[in-house]
This record gives sequence, structure tokens and C-alpha cells, in this order.
Amino acid sequence: MKKSVFIKLGIMMFMQYMLFAVWWVPFAAYLSKLTNLESIHVTFILCSMAIGSMTSPLVGMIADRYISSEKLLVILNFMVAIFLFIATQQTHFMGILISITLVMFCYMPTWSLTSSIAMTHISSEQFPRLRIAGTIGWVASGLFSLTAIFVFKMPLFDGTVYPLYCATVVTIITAIFNLFLPKTPPTGKKLAGTSIVDIFGFRIISTLKNKNFNRFILLSFLSIIPFVLYYSYGSMFFSDNNVKNITVTMNWGQLAEIFFLFITTSILLKYGFKKTFIFGLLAMLTRYLSIYLGIILEQQCLYSIGIFTHGLIFGLFFVVGQVYTDKIVPNELKAQAQGFLSFVIWGVGLLVGTLFNGWMIGYFEVNNQTNWAILYLITSIITIGLLVLFLTLFKNPVLEKK
Repeated sequence: MKKSVFIKLGIMMFMQYMLFAVWWVPFAAYLSKLTNLESIHVTFILCSMAIGSMTSPLVGMIADRYISSEKLLVILNFMVAIFLFIATQQTHFMGILISITLVMFCYMPTWSLTSSIAMTHISSEQFPRLRIAGTIGWVASGLFSLTAIFVFKMPLFDGTVYPLYCATVVTIITAIFNLFLPKTPPTGKKLAGTSIVDIFGFRIISTLKNKNFNRFILLSFLSIIPFVLYYSYGSMFFSDNNVKNITVTMNWGQLAEIFFLFITTSILLKYGFKKTFIFGLLAMLTRYLSIYLGIILEQQCLYSIGIFTHGLIFGLFFVVGQVYTDKIVPNELKAQAQGFLSFVIWGVGLLVGTLFNGWMIGYFEVNNQTNWAILYLITSIITIGLLVLFLTLFKNPVLEKK
């Protein structure tokens, strides 16, 4: 592999995640400050990310059969820029819901698409280290907040519409760069027919007939539900607790993720898939217990443990899950398999998780004050249950290239 190819793939990851983080991280805080929205409206709008992920298998199928992946990425990113700009002009529920949902329809499939592009040109075991560039991009999104506050003397950046404007510009730049990515033509043209099974990626299950992979899909779906409490509602929690510079604060977790992703390959090669997944779930349990203890002991310093473990959770569980999927599936279904994984985790799982956690936030809200302590305690208990299920059901796989 040429060094220039690796660099281009790294820039691809950097830009693709930065353009999202710059507006998504503080988005819940922004929505909560709009007087036209109620808490249930915020929950429905945040569900757009999950709904958008459901198009991932369809995009993966298109990339596998009909159009080069890098060209498809260009098209999707230009559409994201258009819909983001439209979203900046909206202040009412339906306008925000429709425009953000359209953003997500175009953006969320790019996660699996960029992963598929990367693993076409590098070995899947090295993917976590390339994925570091995406994390660096996520962390770099915090620079927009710092620049606005210290250079332009803006009293407030997070919780305003300005992150959406920044994301629009970054997305246009990203789309232009995507024109120069390595060529990644379709590999599955020999597959004929397009059915509902194809569109939603269910052919992956029928093709593989791998019980261990099916268990992995089920457990991944369940695992995203507790993950969402921090991932989607974290900025709301920090806002309620008067934490300043929310984007920068939460990005410390992504900064730690750079290190954790770098060592993920070594951990995977040494311990195998099952233990690596278990380490990821243990990190998630550590996150929620530390935040819970921080609340009841009134020690905000304990929140930092929950923030810094984000990289461990994401790298050891979700990124390694992409590597496992790439190892299991045949070459002609790789993009669609990544799309199916995204559909299950970031689509259906994230939707259920957003609704469930949104319901809990509303249920434990009294006089506009959310009882975050009980939420993090419940989530810790759920995570313990997932650990038991994973230890019991998932077997360390013997991988065979199809």
C-alpha cells in the first residue's frame, strides 16, 4: 500500500467525523434551549440519527453493485451540506425534524461507507489505527468552540445555531476532498436482483448462517441502548450540571480515544475478539458507575472517568465489531455487511435507545429537574446484564475468509 493512499484515507476519516461532531455534540443542548420545543420534541429530533442509519444497508448495496464508493461519498456529503444549511433556518419542531432527518439519511451511511473504503485498501486488523484519524477529527471539532469564544469573543457557542453553520462549510470542503480518494469500484456486480432482503442487508444473515455472528448482532443491538444515555443525551446532562464548554469537555473522551484506538489492534491480536468485546463492555460499566458516584457524592471530578472511558468503549466494542464483521463476510458483501451492522446498531438500536432513554429522562423528571443519578444507576445495571449475556452466549470465533 502506498503511503499517499493511507494519508488520503486518514484525511477522509478526519474530515468525515469532524463535520459531524462540530454540530452533533452540542446539538441536544441547542435543542433544549429553543423555546418552541418540548422535551418530547427533542427526543424525536435526536431519533433522526437512528432513522438515518437505516439507509446504510441500501447505500452499502449500491456501493457493492452499482457505483464506486468514493463517488457515492461525494454525492452524499454534498447533500448533507445542503440539508444542514436548511436546518440552520429552522426554529420549529417540524422544520428541524424534517431537515435534520434528511441530513441523517445522507450522513449516517457514510460511517459504514468510509469503513468499507478503508478496509478495501488496508488490512482490517490495521483499521482501528486508521480510524484514529476520525477521532482526531472529532476532537478537532472542539477548536471551533474555542476559536469562537477566544478569538471572536463570542460569549456562547455551544447551545447556539453556529455549530450548524460551521458544519455546513466543513462538509462542502469534505465533499470536494472526496473527489481525490482512491478508486473503490463495486465488487458485487455478479449478484442479481434487488429485494427487501437486499435493501435492508438481511441477506448477510441468510448467506453466512453463522450463529455466533447472529448472537454478536443481537448483543450489539442491546449494547447500544445503554450507550445512548451518554452518547446522545450527554450534552443535556452536562448542561443541567452547569458544565462549561460542553463540546470541549466531552471531546476529552475522544482525545483519549486516539490512544485507545492505537492500542486496539494490539489488544485484538493478543486477546481475540471475545475478550476485546468484554473489555469494551467493562469500560462502559466503569463509565456509568463513575458518573453515578459523581452525582451522589457531588464530585464532578468523577465525571472525567466517564468521559475518558468513551474511547475504550467505542474502540474495543464498536470499532472491533466492524473488524469482526469484515472478517466474517465474503468480499462481494463487505460494504453491505458494514451497512447492515450500521443499520442494526446506529439505526434500530440507536432508535430504541434514544426513545428508551428519552422516556426515562421524562419519567424521572420533576419540576423540570431530571434525576440523573437514578438514570445512571439503571444503566449500570443494564450493562452488567449485557456482560453476563456476552460471557454466556458469544464464543471466541475461529475466522475463515469466505
